[in-house]
Amino acid sequence: MSNIPNDLKYTKTHEWVRQDEDLLEMGITDFAQHQLSDVTFVELPEVGTHFSAGKEMVVVESIKAAADVYAPVAGTIAEVNTSLADDPSVVNSDPYTAGWLVKMTPDNPQDAASLLAPADYAALAKES
Repeated sequence: MSNIPNDLKYTKTHEWVRQDEDLLEMGITDFAQHQLSDVTFVELPEVGTHFSAGKEMVVVESIKAAADVYAPVAGTIAEVNTSLADDPSVVNSDPYTAGWLVKMTPDNPQDAASLLAPADYAALAKES
């Protein structure tokens, strides 16, 4: 089973979310990066762009496929991981820390509480 940190929240579409003060940091899960295999490019949104929950936010391209990453909650992009332009493979090697994709200011900070708990995500990933 893929590594699933206990201090994060998750989505059914394999994104992870870390609440950090007023920001939500997010990326794709270890399970998702394994499915994609070698990440070759990450298309990040512009800082200041607002996304509704469930809308396509980032595109991650690999040698196998391109995959959309969805906004877990409604909010505005506060920061993007610009280091991925030089080394997108960090999404594979370190998906939960250095491989983060965006930081978002949520419209409602409480929305993250409704995301999947680690045990619920583990059950979902096991079924996939």
